[in-house]
Amino acid sequence: MTTSVRVRYQTIEIGSADIHLCTLRDKQEFSDPNDVAKNLGINDTLWSLFGVVWPSSVVLAHYMDDYATDSKRILEIGCGMALTSLMLNKQHADITATDYHPEAGLFLQRNTELNHDADIQYERADWSEDCDTLGRFDLIIGSDLLYEDGHAEQLAKFIEHHSQPNCEVVLVDPGRGRKNKLGMQMEKYGYQSEQTTPAHTDYLEAPFKGYVLKYWRVDT
Repeated sequence: MTTSVRVRYQTIEIGSADIHLCTLRDKQEFSDPNDVAKNLGINDTLWSLFGVVWPSSVVLAHYMDDYATDSKRILEIGCGMALTSLMLNKQHADITATDYHPEAGLFLQRNTELNHDADIQYERADWSEDCDTLGRFDLIIGSDLLYEDGHAEQLAKFIEHHSQPNCEVVLVDPGRGRKNKLGMQMEKYGYQSEQTTPAHTDYLEAPFKGYVLKYWRVDT
């Protein structure tokens, strides 16, 4: 983990579990001395976004707390601080995490150690490439993933590349206006869908105006 940024430590309660996190102190932190992130297309204004806990990630963790995950191989896309992965790992679920940011895996390792849990399988992944070694999954999850118009098509293709014929997808979207574009892309791969407004989000500091997006496909 980079040592030239200031960090903070916090504990987030998800159900009966306390998840301990080391995150960036705030969104003003930046450190890319060797231009690793820059060469991946991550500029200084975007660099810190992976390293703080966003409301959508907290909603996802609460939503997945009592979700049926037994025997499912699970992938978290764009994990950032990987709150949900850490929570599922504490439940001994079969969880793999991915992110594009070069520092995300290092923070994940640190936070796994903070929680005194087993290592979480992690791989840095680019949605626009098919060269990762992740394999296929029964359940794919993520939060706050659609930042740009082109992300809907890239994300759907990435999900398809890593989904079993029978697959569930759970995404939390804060309402950036691109969920319908993703829905149309997912339909092309045979997914049905529904969207709901999460209830009882009083664990957040402000009302949540986003959605839980669910997609599922059954191989016939």
